[in-house]
Amino acid sequence: MIVLDTHIWVWWIHNDDRLNGKLREHLLTNEDSGLGVSVFSCWEVAKLVQVNKLDLHCPISEWVNTAVNYPGIELLDLTPQIAVESTRLPGEFHRDPADQIIVATARIHDVPLLTVDNKILGYPHVMLLR
Repeated sequence: MIVLDTHIWVWWIHNDDRLNGKLREHLLTNEDSGLGVSVFSCWEVAKLVQVNKLDLHCPISEWVNTAVNYPGIELLDLTPQIAVESTRLPGEFHRDPADQIIVATARIHDVPLLTVDNKILGYPHVMLLR
């Protein structure tokens, strides 16, 4: 299994052109073993829609229902352990709570994270797919 950052999940569902060959290859390679999506990413997508930073082709509730049931997607709960880990990430990490939860999710599950977020890519305390 790998964990997807929220934007990777959205791009995967929408077959977005920003999924370059390497990103798409990682997704296809790991689809059978699980593309983990934090339940917190559902909240993040809903917030982006609410503040008009993301436009979807259908109502958010319909989109989330479809997106969590997309082939290969494995919805990962926000556990107490992940919540605590997100507040104790080693080293320096930025204050975005969604990123903290997603990084903590990958760390607790001990699996790589797929992202193009430079703030996460520069963080040495999480396994990343590049």
